[in-house]
Amino acid sequence: MNLKTIYVISLLLLSRFVFSQEGIPVYADYLSDNLYLVHPAMAGAANANKIRLTARKQWFDVDNAPNTQSANINFRTGEKVGLGGIVYKDENGRFSQTGVYLTFAYHLLFSRDRTDLNMLSFGLSTGIIQSNADLRGLFDITDFDPLLVPNQVKKFGYFNMDVGMSYNYLEWYAHFTVKNILPTARDIFDQSDPTVAPIRESSNQRRYIASFGRVFSFSGGPWSFEPSVMYQATDETQESTIDINGKVYRDLNEVTTLWGGLSYRRSLDGAEFSQDGFSVESQQLQYFTPFLGVNYKKWMVGYTYSYQSNSVVLSNGGFHQITLGYDFGKLKERWNCKCPAINSK
Repeated sequence: MNLKTIYVISLLLLSRFVFSQEGIPVYADYLSDNLYLVHPAMAGAANANKIRLTARKQWFDVDNAPNTQSANINFRTGEKVGLGGIVYKDENGRFSQTGVYLTFAYHLLFSRDRTDLNMLSFGLSTGIIQSNADLRGLFDITDFDPLLVPNQVKKFGYFNMDVGMSYNYLEWYAHFTVKNILPTARDIFDQSDPTVAPIRESSNQRRYIASFGRVFSFSGGPWSFEPSVMYQATDETQESTIDINGKVYRDLNEVTTLWGGLSYRRSLDGAEFSQDGFSVESQQLQYFTPFLGVNYKKWMVGYTYSYQSNSVVLSNGGFHQITLGYDFGKLKERWNCKCPAINSK
C-alpha cells in the first residue's frame, strides 16, 4: 500500500473524531482528574478549587501533526454556585482554532449532612472561538482550485454554548453534556464561486457526550477500582464512539495517591477504502490509552499515551499528553465516600 493511500485512510478515520470537532477536542483528559474540560456541570463540584494544564502532541515523526494545549480553572463561590474558565489552542496542519470558555454551574445538595454526597449539578459554558485555515503556498496556477486563495490565512470567529448536567451520589456518578448547541457555519470552509457548485459547511456542530461510572473500594483498604464508560455522538453525521475505561487507585498515605489504568476507544462507524481500486474494505478507528499519575497534597501530575490500533495508520508513533494540576482553597471537609473527582487531598 502506498503512502498516499495510508494518508487518505488515516484522514478518513481521524477527521471524524479529531479534526472536525469544533471546540475543545475530547481525548482522554477526563481520566486525569480533568472532568470539567468535558462537562461544564463539574465546575466547582469538588471540595476544593482546581487548576489544570494539559499539553498533547501526536505523531512526533510527522510534520505539522495535531497538537493541543489547554488551561482551565474551576471553583465554588458560595454554597451552590460554581464558576470556571478554559483557554485552549488546537492545531492540525494548516487548520487551527483558539478559544476561551466561561462557565456557570449550579449545584443542588440533597445530602443528609455535610459529608454525605448526593449532588445534582447543572452547567452552562459560553465560548468564543476563532478558526484559521492557512492557505499560503497551496495555490497552483496549473491546477486552479476556487477554494484556495493564494497567500491568504482565512479566519472566522464565532460564539457557541455547551450545556450539561451531572449527578454524584456517593461512589456513583453520571454526566451528560451537549456541546455547540447553537447553529454555526464557518465561512472559511465555504465555496461560493458562481461558476461552480456552491459548497456550504453544515451549521449543525452539536455533539452529545454521556459518561457514567462507579468507584469500588476493597474492604476499606488502600486500593480502589473505577470502571467507567463514555459515549460520544455527532448530530449531523450520526457518527459515534465509545470509551471503556478502568482506573486503579493506591493510597500510599494521607497525602499521596498513585493512580493509573487503561482506556479503549472505538468508533461505532467505519471508514471505507480500497487498496486496489476494486475491492472495498472498512476500518474502524480504535485507540488503546494507558495512563499513569500521582496526587501529592495539592499537586497532581499525569501522563497519557494513546496508540492507534488499526491495520492502516499514518504513523506508528503515538499520542503523548501531560497534565499538571493544583488544588487550592479547600471549601469543606472531605465527603464520606471514595469519590476522587469530588474529594481533594
